[in-house]
Amino acid sequence: MKEENSFQKTNINWFPGHMAKTKREIREQLNLIDIVYEVIDARMPKSSMIVDIDDLVKDKPRILIVTKMDLCDSIETNKILNEYEKEGYRVIPIDLISGNTNKLLEITKEVMNEINSKRGEKGLKERAARVLIVGIPNVGKSTLINRLVGKKAVGVGNTPGFTKSLSWVRINKDVELLDSPGILWPKLEDQERAHILAAFSSIKEEILNVDDIACFILRKLQELYPDKLKERYGIEELDEDYIEAYETIGKRRGALSKGGIVDYEKVSNIILNDFKNGYFGKITLDR
Repeated sequence: MKEENSFQKTNINWFPGHMAKTKREIREQLNLIDIVYEVIDARMPKSSMIVDIDDLVKDKPRILIVTKMDLCDSIETNKILNEYEKEGYRVIPIDLISGNTNKLLEITKEVMNEINSKRGEKGLKERAARVLIVGIPNVGKSTLINRLVGKKAVGVGNTPGFTKSLSWVRINKDVELLDSPGILWPKLEDQERAHILAAFSSIKEEILNVDDIACFILRKLQELYPDKLKERYGIEELDEDYIEAYETIGKRRGALSKGGIVDYEKVSNIILNDFKNGYFGKITLDR
């Protein structure tokens, strides 16, 4: 069914028109912005960083918000977050399900106090912080905003491209937030990174080869979490063309067509859905 590492033969690129429009509109409104919330996914803390973020937000003060901490391999993720802190990032890890946002708002206030101090030196009045929130698709921006507001302020979708346009949301008397659709970059040159984004549903599924993504997930699990692969599917080692692995999963999960033949398409979807639903436990694919 598959050639070894065949996922690398299918290049992934996804940069729809609304992403280009979003970047243009961000640049047009950047002079209104005081602070940038850059949101990344704890399960892929490198891959989920926007490649051209520096060009997009220039020298605006940035706070790096790390969502989905409850779903990641904290040992591996924290190694990367420590590196970011050494590079000078203000890093705020957040569990969107149960965590609170007090620390984020405290840091925002500290940064804005510095900005208002400079405004005062120029004879300008203090003002509420105007914050731009940016991130790749499906990283949890809308859920974060709702947690900041304390109620449902924006719609939440688990598919990339749910938010379509820029919109202002008042968090409290001290913070106004400019929400933005998830954005990528014009060319996904690093295909390993592109496949990690696809595995975590940050790329529209309709444009993907599901077999490629499923085999990629199996390979990464074998490479990084072999125990989880064995526990979920009873697979101790991947075969070169993935056929034995697919046969094992198909029979174990009843993904069979007439005559008891394993349905490979069903197996691919089982792998993708298991991964999407977190059935392999806490994982981080970046190193």
